[in-house]
Amino acid sequence: MYQIGELAKKLSVSTDTLRYYEKHGLLNPCDRSATGYRLYNDNNLRSVKFIISAKKCGFTLKDIQELLSIQVDKNSHSCHDVKSFTEHKLQQVEDKISELMAIQASLKTLVQACCGGNESAEHCSILSTLESATIEPSIKDTPASINSTFNENNGDK
Repeated sequence: MYQIGELAKKLSVSTDTLRYYEKHGLLNPCDRSATGYRLYNDNNLRSVKFIISAKKCGFTLKDIQELLSIQVDKNSHSCHDVKSFTEHKLQQVEDKISELMAIQASLKTLVQACCGGNESAEHCSILSTLESATIEPSIKDTPASINSTFNENNGDK
């Protein structure tokens, strides 16, 4: 049996992290000591290792909760269920990477076109482009909008 500090040290996490996992239903102490301290066993240790590994793969706490429920009741789920769940997460990550790459391209365009001089920002191409860019309902559309607006504005004057 481990007290919270011992478990935290064994896993190289803070006691606050363990309390956070407990608060969100990912970790439940197996018992309490006579003085009220949380007590954890090797199953708890394995669960937190699982949580840490899943977080490193980008799973959210909600995702991890789902994965833990599958792990606890493996016989009621198939490998296909877990793979589908993971494929969905992968697609979310790929979508986010595409979005970030589009944002990166827009920022590079803005930065490369600006002279960055010490003169007044009155004619700054970055500000002009941002002022005249059409705001789209989705951030996914914004980088293209900024790029096309920038091209219309022709850079610094």
